[in-house]
Amino acid sequence: MFQDTRPAALDGAGGEDPYAEFRVGHPQERVALLRQLRDGQQPVILNGPDGSAFTTTLWSIDEHAGRMHFAVGAGDPPALQALLDGDEAIAVAYMDSVKLQFELQGLMLLRGTTSRTLQCALPAQVWRFQRRQAYRVRAPAGQAPVARLRHPSLPDMKLALRVLDLSIGGCALWFPANLPQLTPGTRFNEVLIELDAATRFSVGIQIQHVTAQGISDKGHRLGCEWLALPAPAERLLQRWIDQAQKRRRMLAMG
Repeated sequence: MFQDTRPAALDGAGGEDPYAEFRVGHPQERVALLRQLRDGQQPVILNGPDGSAFTTTLWSIDEHAGRMHFAVGAGDPPALQALLDGDEAIAVAYMDSVKLQFELQGLMLLRGTTSRTLQCALPAQVWRFQRRQAYRVRAPAGQAPVARLRHPSLPDMKLALRVLDLSIGGCALWFPANLPQLTPGTRFNEVLIELDAATRFSVGIQIQHVTAQGISDKGHRLGCEWLALPAPAERLLQRWIDQAQKRRRMLAMG
């Protein structure tokens, strides 16, 4: 088995379940949450025993058969094959301020005449965690902050990625489709965030999820978490967010 990402809860005593407050107990409630994932086409990250990660969406749910299917695109990425070889995965998905996590068993790749899906059993357990609340600021298109970093597969390639939004907990970056793609779990130890011409800081980030944008955008949205945001950088970022909130209120007042 492999380590999951559930938060470390207090150890239960006398056989108590330490994850009871996070566990979705009723089967119908679990199915309702899965339906929300399916209907919203939220990205789902499937994490394999070997550390591989494959991002997909939930395609269908068959309650009667106790099965569900995830969408699989063209090609056979190594992460997909690693999941099939491991025959199990931990799925992680985000819906607004809620993080869902559940274990998958019996993974099978089904090939149809026009599509392919990854089939598995409906999860016997689902955990629901409330994510840290943080005000998120959408960056103005004309003067968006920039994240400067090096591509992990091509260290000589310097990237300047547009920041779509920011919060004290992380940021979202726009990643062009014509570059070698990145996957959830990828870490960058040093990224320079330029909020404006006079405000910048360095920080590590980790990609939490990757979402394909519209056809016209031809790119992906990288949802990233700050890694050990230094105190001076946090103060700079908080001040920038506060100013953005003030500007938004002033515009709303006309």
